[in-house]
Amino acid sequence: MKKLSLLAAALLSQAAFAEGNFTFKTGYDYTTGKYGTDTRTEITAIPFIGTYESGNWTLKASIPYVRITGSDNVVAGVGAVRQTSTTTRTDSGMGDLTTSATYSFMVDLKSQTGIDVTAKIKFGTADSDKGLGTGENDYWIMIDPYTRMGNVTWFGGIGYGMLGSSEALKLKDVISANAGLSYKLDQQASIGAMLDYRTKSTDVGFAQRELTAFYSRKLGGGYKLQAYATKGFSDGSPDWGGGVNVAYNF
Repeated sequence: MKKLSLLAAALLSQAAFAEGNFTFKTGYDYTTGKYGTDTRTEITAIPFIGTYESGNWTLKASIPYVRITGSDNVVAGVGAVRQTSTTTRTDSGMGDLTTSATYSFMVDLKSQTGIDVTAKIKFGTADSDKGLGTGENDYWIMIDPYTRMGNVTWFGGIGYGMLGSSEALKLKDVISANAGLSYKLDQQASIGAMLDYRTKSTDVGFAQRELTAFYSRKLGGGYKLQAYATKGFSDGSPDWGGGVNVAYNF
């Protein structure tokens, strides 16, 4: 779900839906990995995302339906959170509700250089007993600069997350960073790639490092298709994953 948010931010920075104000998006996301355990864990999600744009502001809310099969040490969106065990399970249900507000500062209109500042809250609505979430609220602040050079948009960002802890699950504050580019193939399609990093959130967990490649195409009639694939490079990330989503702009 984190990847979906970052990819959406990158595409919104390019004014992908400049002709309207409200966008609804849904799709399918799949990841698989061991996350430093002895058991492979598969996580699938069907996200439901609403975005509203007005002037320099972008407001967003999302909630996924999540299904997780594998180690009971792995929590969706976090990774391994406890010492290794051999217990496995399959659980499903609604995930965490996430809301965000982004203000875009246009530094230079001619070069399309700007900075997005985002405040985000993840509400702990997912069932923590099933490992669908932590059961606690998280608070994020993120800064994402971008600039366009011809057909290429370069983007990056850094964020600070204050993760909610409980007696059962102790989490640390984390720092995230990303960098990537998007290349405009024509008026309808673009491709791109993004490197993503996040520090570990538990003493027994691992930092996240992964590479995501994506393809985006306007389908006409207000619809847009996006497909992506992810490769993880640490025990904190899935070994690989991918997904597709379709957005409709009102």
